[in-house]
Amino acid sequence: MNYENRDSMGMYRPFQNNPAALSSEDGPGPHLMGAETLIGNNVFNHEGLNLGDIKEIMLDMRSGGVSYAVLEFGGFLGLGSKLFAVPWGALTLDTVAKRFVMNVSKEQLENAPGFEKDDWPDMADPMWEQSVHDFYGTKPYQRPL
Repeated sequence: MNYENRDSMGMYRPFQNNPAALSSEDGPGPHLMGAETLIGNNVFNHEGLNLGDIKEIMLDMRSGGVSYAVLEFGGFLGLGSKLFAVPWGALTLDTVAKRFVMNVSKEQLENAPGFEKDDWPDMADPMWEQSVHDFYGTKPYQRPL
């Protein structure tokens, strides 16, 4: 599923029949998008392998910034799958295919720091945060003082 399919408020309608508008600064998307429309979007790697879909978007309530997308990967019909906190900076929006892309292989993701649905990590722990950013090669964004 993609953000246009999940758009219940019509925010992307002006862009659906005008691909040139996606490079415009007018209106929502791809520079400003609704979080609800992004949940459920597929995430692929650069080889075209579907890595799963976004289950949640984690906001830093201190700064208002987006910290992570929670990606569900593996398993079958939700059984045996695992969740992964992917730094927002590790994702790129592909506006042509209408999906997210990240630069990891299936094997790399299988070895990523993940967690179970009923055992979420302490995402405010600086050591946990650093380990996630180290894995994906991203830097935590700077919070305002």
